[in-house]
Amino acid sequence: MTPLIDVSLVLVVILMVATPMAFQSSLAVQRAAASARKAALQSKAERIEIEIVTADSLVINRAPVPRARMEGTLKPLLERSATRVVVIRCADTVPHGAFVGVLDDAKRLGASDVAVVGG
Repeated sequence: MTPLIDVSLVLVVILMVATPMAFQSSLAVQRAAASARKAALQSKAERIEIEIVTADSLVINRAPVPRARMEGTLKPLLERSATRVVVIRCADTVPHGAFVGVLDDAKRLGASDVAVVGG
């Protein structure tokens, strides 16, 4: 009986610690169908497209940009944009940390919605 109580109390403590962390996610993910309908309403010219080629190089609106100059290139584009929608496409060989860094920088610079496109 004692081992069962011990295991139950450990599970309760783990759930108490893990539950608040589940609600504090910084990346909001929408269902593909809902975002596809929403994207169909907006024209392609209103969004800013970022393609992550390597960890150190990007393509922003079809213009190659080094990763170090992303802020200087993206910030004026976001200030001029009416919707501030950013679409990010990532190569398969890019490390996860570089991908998340670009996502964080886009949000920090003022992107209202960030969409991730696969493929």
